[in-house]
Amino acid sequence: MKSYMKNSYKVIIAGLMSLNLLSSCTKNYSSINSDPSKITEITSGELPFLFTKALHGAFTSYQTDQNLFADLYAQYYANTSPNFATDRLAVQHSWSNSVYNVAYSGSMPQLQIIMDKVEPSTPEYALSNIWWVFTFHRITDYFGPIPYFRAGSGQRNVPYDPMDQIYMDFFKRLNDAVTVLKQNPQSKPFGTADLIYAGDVSKWIKFANTLRLRLALRISAVDPARAKTEAEAAVAGGVMVTSPADDALMKRSNVTGSVINPLSSMSEYNEFRMSATMESIMKGYQDPRMSIYWIPARANNEFNGFRNGLNSMQLANAMNSNAANSHVGPRWTTVASGGIATFEATPLNVMSTAEADFLRAEGAILGWNMGGTAKGFYEKGIRNSMLQWGVTVEAIDAYVNSSKVPIAPQDFLNSPAIANVSVAFHPTSQDIQLEQIAIQKWLAIFPDGKEAWADIRRHKRFKLYQVVNSDNPNITNTATQLVRRLPYPDQEYQVNKAEITKGVQLLGGPDTHLTRLWWDKN
Repeated sequence: MKSYMKNSYKVIIAGLMSLNLLSSCTKNYSSINSDPSKITEITSGELPFLFTKALHGAFTSYQTDQNLFADLYAQYYANTSPNFATDRLAVQHSWSNSVYNVAYSGSMPQLQIIMDKVEPSTPEYALSNIWWVFTFHRITDYFGPIPYFRAGSGQRNVPYDPMDQIYMDFFKRLNDAVTVLKQNPQSKPFGTADLIYAGDVSKWIKFANTLRLRLALRISAVDPARAKTEAEAAVAGGVMVTSPADDALMKRSNVTGSVINPLSSMSEYNEFRMSATMESIMKGYQDPRMSIYWIPARANNEFNGFRNGLNSMQLANAMNSNAANSHVGPRWTTVASGGIATFEATPLNVMSTAEADFLRAEGAILGWNMGGTAKGFYEKGIRNSMLQWGVTVEAIDAYVNSSKVPIAPQDFLNSPAIANVSVAFHPTSQDIQLEQIAIQKWLAIFPDGKEAWADIRRHKRFKLYQVVNSDNPNITNTATQLVRRLPYPDQEYQVNKAEITKGVQLLGGPDTHLTRLWWDKN
């Protein structure tokens, strides 16, 4: 753990030096960082800047943290470059290092400093607790057991903790944070350094409860009683309700030296395009978000996608080229490629109100007290998602009541339609209703591939296309063998071998893509 488990003094220096990246948010770095060899005493004035860094830190290394893993596994995109074998399920231990660095370098040190400097009864502590849970749930849901309770303790070798205990701590932290925030309704923690809600306590309460609801559904198959308790408490405490007012969007900027939208930063690499899964669903439903999420292909001015896992010979076919398939949408794209001038400053999608609605719809089917009906929340989720993206009310009304179904994507492999369920909520079949909820949530939370992949693994209601080819020696049949997790980073076997060996024992299976996580029971 040497690479990310620093002693407390080094963590403080690292946290302050990292603020150099945030030139748009701070002014007086010279006085803070004039001599990095000295131990700098952090004052309350620096804490907002550390919180900004922790927010940014959860989304660093976007390409090797998310785009080349979860975004492909969720089949939002498919790779047009044969060089990125993760689309063919290859093992990439070194890229997994980036995922660990997101939490253990990008966010954890900054949050620990804040929580060491303020009282647990303060709103600043509460927001740090919420962002701690947000950051670490994305890491444990990738790998399984991770170093958690003693992470950042200064130990050279830090033990791994089981997922069930980590999740129980998540629920406790979120409950404690909401309790504190409700006791401080007029406060503005971190002010404008909070790039999501600018210190709006009421919105952070909704965010925390929606995150709690997300995690409750995550464990609904492995611990249904606890899931019900947590979900009902989250809804009673107040979740996101209205889009776009409640949506969690992180500010970005295209000012030189600032932090830009990470999807925008790599969209012009031209290494990925729309997946055939996305084409089948959005074309079949005649989804009005199509031109928001995607740009028509240059070769034919149509919205096209292709299958995941194509090999170099298949990718050489013109139908699978960048020109023949759809680039990610205008808000993340340069003017030259059909986008907008301010594409780098597009806010980063963190969590949407629509997700809360679809979670409540599923909870209602499970018999939980969600405050309404599954049909009501399902339709509200569609409406909130489309309102988030600026779709007209008339187009929303037509879509919600539509009997249209996904269609065959007309791709290189003549693939069939991915599903056969309409948009209009089924009147009787809970199995079909759950599939509809899963598909619409998958559409609504785009481009958050991390959450989409976690959700797909959890419920298995929405079945993706079979990956065409596997470069993974453990996955010999892509029709029946699914990617369940990421193998641990190779750096862990180098610097923390004894503890990661114990961590694999907690995992309950070999350190491969095929071993299910604790909550993966469907």
